[in-house]
Amino acid sequence: MNEDDEIPIAKPPWTAAGKILESSIRKALYDYQMVENVSKLGIALSGGKDSLSLLFLLKAISGRGVPPFNIYAIHVTGAFSCGAGITTSYLQKICDQLGVHFITREADQKLETLECYSCSRQRRSLLFEAAKSVGVTTIAFGHHRDDSAQTLLMNLLHKAEFAANLPKVPMHHYGVTIIRPLIYAAENDIRAFAEQNGFKRIMCRCPVGQNSMRRQVDKLLEEMEALFPNARKNIAKAGLVYGSDKALLPPS
Repeated sequence: MNEDDEIPIAKPPWTAAGKILESSIRKALYDYQMVENVSKLGIALSGGKDSLSLLFLLKAISGRGVPPFNIYAIHVTGAFSCGAGITTSYLQKICDQLGVHFITREADQKLETLECYSCSRQRRSLLFEAAKSVGVTTIAFGHHRDDSAQTLLMNLLHKAEFAANLPKVPMHHYGVTIIRPLIYAAENDIRAFAEQNGFKRIMCRCPVGQNSMRRQVDKLLEEMEALFPNARKNIAKAGLVYGSDKALLPPS
């Protein structure tokens, strides 16, 4: 990412994709009471299309039909990342123009020991610690409908467990709550929104992620869609209606 590139700031009035996404986010916020009594809201900001779309849309929604909340964008840096390969200063400029607080932490993963599970745990721990340091206990993640369909299939095929991404999850061990306002949103709509607003970048820097199980499951879903065009939508919906909610239970 060139530091001299124009900084994209997506604001209403939206095009068609933006209207679809705002509607889906508002429905998720209402259905699962995601921001009820929340005055400070964290956003896990990787810099990819999903988290930036979430940032722009939540900023626009705040105070419009929902109580206003102060947004704290939290970015975890490091040599390897699941997000787009963009600089911290680029994200800082976006947050400055939006009037959003920007916080960074750095992960210390090494190539020789790099694997998805431990990396994800470390990054989440850093993110949760950063959030709580400023009094934030509700954190929005950019997981969308298609992510949830992938998660359900991986859990079903690996563990015989019918469990997708939950819209709102209390992380009892960490003392924070995760919300997923994009849980109803299709990735194609997010991609269109990002492209229309000049921030569509999909440049994963992680050598492990290039051939991860999640990537393989996504290819499987593409094959399913050749026979069943609504496969992703229906799998994700089934996860919300019938999926396991054991992640909501406090640890025993």
